This record gives sequence, C-alpha cells and structure tokens, in this order.
Amino acid sequence: MPMKIMFVANRVPYPPYRGDKLKIWNLAKRLSVNHELHLFTIAQDKEELQYTEKLKTVFKEVHIVYLPKWKSVIKTALAIFDKTPFQVAYFQSKLFAKTLQGALHGSNFDAVHIQHIRMSRYFKNLLKNNAILDLPDAFSLYWKRRAERPGWPWLRWFATIEQKRLLHMERTYLKEFPLTLVCSEEDKQYLSEFTEAKIQVLPNGVDTEVFYPRVNFRHEPFRLLFTGNMDYAPNIDAVEFFCSEILPLIKVQHPEVKFVIAGQRPVKRVLNLASDCVSVTGFIKDLSEEYAKATVVVAPVRFGAGTQNKVLEALAMGVPVVCTHVGFKGLGIESGEGAFMALNAYEFAAEVNRLLENEQNRNQMAGKGIQEVAATFGWDAVATKLVMYLESVKLKS
Repeated sequence: MPMKIMFVANRVPYPPYRGDKLKIWNLAKRLSVNHELHLFTIAQDKEELQYTEKLKTVFKEVHIVYLPKWKSVIKTALAIFDKTPFQVAYFQSKLFAKTLQGALHGSNFDAVHIQHIRMSRYFKNLLKNNAILDLPDAFSLYWKRRAERPGWPWLRWFATIEQKRLLHMERTYLKEFPLTLVCSEEDKQYLSEFTEAKIQVLPNGVDTEVFYPRVNFRHEPFRLLFTGNMDYAPNIDAVEFFCSEILPLIKVQHPEVKFVIAGQRPVKRVLNLASDCVSVTGFIKDLSEEYAKATVVVAPVRFGAGTQNKVLEALAMGVPVVCTHVGFKGLGIESGEGAFMALNAYEFAAEVNRLLENEQNRNQMAGKGIQEVAATFGWDAVATKLVMYLESVKLKS
C-alpha cells in the first residue's frame, strides 16, 4: 500500500555528492515511485535553496529552513555549558522545530524517517510511535576511535567530551523510537551493548547504474586511488597515514606507483601531500572514471564507523580494495571477497603489492566484489529494505 512519508534530513540532499546526502537522495528517488514523500531539511547556505525544484521531482512537498552558519556557531559555543553534543547543538533551530511541529499536527503521515541523531532531538516532545531513526554511524563509536588517535591534546580532549555526550544521547534517545537503523552489523552490536532500543541494519548503498565494470576501459598500471570528501577528518588522516607510512613501503617494490587523491574540498594538509607520485585532484564530477582507471583502491581509514561509500563503489566497478578494519568490518564479508583487510602499514603495503603484481588475483577479487554488491548493496535492494522497516512502524488505519 502507498504510504505518506515524512523525510527529516539534517542537510539538503542535493546535489548528492557523497555521504548522507547520497543516501537520502537515492532512497527517496526509489521510494517516490510508489509513495508520497515530504522533505523537511535545513540549509546553511542560501545557494542550496536553488535546488528546491529539483527536489520536487522526488518529494511532493519540500520544506527548507535556512539556518545561517553564524547562528550554528553560537549555538555550538553555548553547548559548552550543558550536555548537548556539539554537533546536535549546531543543527538546532527554533524555526525548524516549529515547522516540524506544525506539519506533524496538521498532516497524517503514515511513517516518519529521521536521518541522523542530530535530528532526533526535535522529536523529544513530539509523537514518534511511527518514526524510524536512521543513523549513518554509531556516533559515539566514531568519536571514541577519534579520541584514541594520536594528535593534538586539545583535539583528543574535545573528542572525548563529544563521545561521552553522544553516548548519553544514544542511551536515552534511541529507546524512545520504535526502530533505529544503522548501516552495519558492527554498529548494531556496539549500540546493543548499552541500549534496549530495537536496532536493525540498513546498509549504505551504491548506484550500480553509475558504478559498474568498464569492460573496454583500460586502467592505468600501478595507479592507486583514494576517494572521499577531503575536508573530513578520517579521510585527511587516512591519506596522511598512507603517504607517510604505507606508500614508501609500496615504492620499494614498485617505484613507478602513482597515488591519486580524488575528492572535493581538499584542505591544505591534503594539498601539501602532492608530489611527483601523489596527485590531488579536487572535485571530480564523475568518480566512476577515476575508479575505472585505478588498479587498486585503498581505504586506510583509522577511525570512524559504519561502512564507506568508496569501498562499495570500487567493489561495484570490479576494482579490488585494500582497507583497514574501519572500512571493512561493516561490509559483512570475508577478507578476499573483493576487499582485503590489513591491520597495519606493513600488511597494507604487502596486500597492495600482491595485487599490483598479480592481474589474475585482481580479476578473481573483482568478480567476488561485483556479486556481493549486486546482492546486498544496490540502492534498489536497500530501498526495498527501508520500505519494509517503514511499513513495520506505520500508523494503522
């Protein structure tokens, strides 16, 4: 039966370049074929308002509340004096709360999809017996791992505080919803240790119409690729770690190797990595071409949670991946089924070198990865799963 669904997103989900925008857009695009969708979201740049008409091709109604970044900064600073997670305070808006309250009291939504723990606080005093809280990651786990990384003492202090605040929020808020979704079994197991909330898995997906094997596209030998938003802390740490500790080990056997860092908004620390064997591309409109040119995709991410789009996209295109446990555990596969897990720099370099030297092994891994993605991580399969979850909580007529 068709449903009337409220989608609550912490960011305008267009254009769908990476991360949470990508997930909301691809799921909504598929659900809109059979269901009536209404979007409620926050814009922090007035330029985002130009996408309203594009969003209306998927959503029947689009409600965007403008929240200037300077207001968010003030709200974040004021959070020092209470126990609100800073990222939750950053997205608080009285106007958005009023908009949600009016919509919920004035319309009969069959189900509500709330993206991110940042949006959960808006539902503290609202009816939510037909609402699903969809978490991109187990955020206290993300900040726990970040706090454990070496670095500036004040950054580790901040990460420790944020982790404790998010842990408290997860403990108290998740159980208020009839269902919470996470994107990996690892996140589910972690959250289940300290909350009685009902938790299920809704994996990240990949668009197999965009990311598919390029049979007649010749990859460039000895080309290694990393993709992602390059102002995102785990990605910055990953490429610095790769360039300083892993790449030199690979070059001992393969001095001709080239490492490409492809992603939007590269910060100065990333730009400084550029050299005769390292290139930083900046924004790439069609990442599928970068994957097609790569011999191996690397994901040496040392902190974070959930699953990574870069790994799924590479597997869908038949490009073998070497990644750390952070990029691997959320996939629910065995090492060697399209991706290899490496636990330290030496293991990582050894796996990359083995793949560079053995085309047959690369091709075998490619086939396994393509099969796994098609069965589990295609957006059609993920959307079907979300519909099932929404139907399980929808209001009974």
